[in-house]
Amino acid sequence: MIMQLPAFLTGLSARAPYCHHSRLLLLRSLRTQAHYDYVPEDESHNASYNSRPAGLATPRQLVQYLDEFVIGQENAKKVLSVAVFNHFNRVHANLSAVIEHDESADWLDTARDQTQSGVAPAHIHPHPNRFSLHSALLRPRHPLPLFEKSNVLVIGPTGSGKTLLAKTLAKVLDVPFSVNDATSFTQAADVGDDVDMCIQRLLQAASWDPYRASMGIVYIDEIDKVARKTGSGGMEGTRDVGGEGVQQALLRMMEGTTVTIQAKGAGAVAPPTGGDGRSRPGQRPSSVAPRPDAFSIDTSNVLFILSGAFVGMDTLIKRRIDKGSIGFTANLVSSSETKTSNGLPFFTPNKRSVPNVLDLVQPDDLVKYGFIPEFVSRVPSLTTLAPLTPSDLRRVLTDVRGSLISQYTALFGYSGIEIRFTSAALDEICRKAAERGGGARGLRGIMASETLLLQPMYEAPL
Repeated sequence: MIMQLPAFLTGLSARAPYCHHSRLLLLRSLRTQAHYDYVPEDESHNASYNSRPAGLATPRQLVQYLDEFVIGQENAKKVLSVAVFNHFNRVHANLSAVIEHDESADWLDTARDQTQSGVAPAHIHPHPNRFSLHSALLRPRHPLPLFEKSNVLVIGPTGSGKTLLAKTLAKVLDVPFSVNDATSFTQAADVGDDVDMCIQRLLQAASWDPYRASMGIVYIDEIDKVARKTGSGGMEGTRDVGGEGVQQALLRMMEGTTVTIQAKGAGAVAPPTGGDGRSRPGQRPSSVAPRPDAFSIDTSNVLFILSGAFVGMDTLIKRRIDKGSIGFTANLVSSSETKTSNGLPFFTPNKRSVPNVLDLVQPDDLVKYGFIPEFVSRVPSLTTLAPLTPSDLRRVLTDVRGSLISQYTALFGYSGIEIRFTSAALDEICRKAAERGGGARGLRGIMASETLLLQPMYEAPL
């Protein structure tokens, strides 16, 4: 098996044989990107890194790429772009710190042994220009710490672009990326998918390379469907295997633990393949090493992006804001009934935008919604998406890359027919989609409906 190193870490297409030294080879490759700045003369200086990983897009570049596919949602784009950028920098920094620590410890042990045997340490050190016994002993008192990861929660109505944002990021990033649906998750040993399935999909996306998988991104949609539920029929003791049970199972995985994946049929020997990935007949399969039966994935450097519609969350937020004030420490709210269309007191709406109640969500609201506090604390970064307006839907129809209008134009073009949409027709389509709901997904249903393009698509092919 060949291990392909992620481009965002190495900036190179380095390859190394799959063996028990692969982890060390992966860590050593990071040394070419950044290293500690040692200042033996002044130990009060902190350690720092010289530069970010080569080939890593900046948050601005990621947002520019997302703008080509997703309309609006500027704040969500910034949050996700910064989260992904910081995630890669954190992985790069943490693994580089492990390299420096391990190499220095190994060199000091070797130097101590060689000194006792009468060999000078300078003759055995592999990197005399970077390390010496003096510089190793005079490390900074405050080395660069190991950075904690910041998982992301995206809240937004159906059709606002949550899944599209995640899939678009997956296209531009050269890292393993798995897309999962939380509705199929249940607690271990119950009917349904185990939560470890999201790590197994990540391992598959990494071509069964556990080291690339340990630095990937896991996206879990419909996370609001695993909110804690009370027992049916008033029985509070009923086991909630699809709600709180899933949250408990995800806790350690999101924090960082080692997950063992049992690969089905992994012991079978794969047929030999050529450079183009196709099987070569007439060759003995025994020339290929068998794949291990189990893989251990460390999730400490895996970024989790969760999303959901959270239907009813706006009601919880309004209820919290609308509470009356009694006493000196109570929340102050308007005593009049004059409020905005969204029911927010003391809110001065911006004429250029529609107020989004979900922007006021707090961790306590997530707890009341049905998430345990431990789960909420493991998702420190939170962003919301606003419902798409008719003007946004118009841009979805015409402006984004791979828009619906361009798709249907190409479909009719295959039949030798040119189709054109007037501006009034596009406005009417967007108006009906806004009334129907469902955001951008509603546009496709209207375009293919009987009253619009169904009959032309039926009669066009000759």
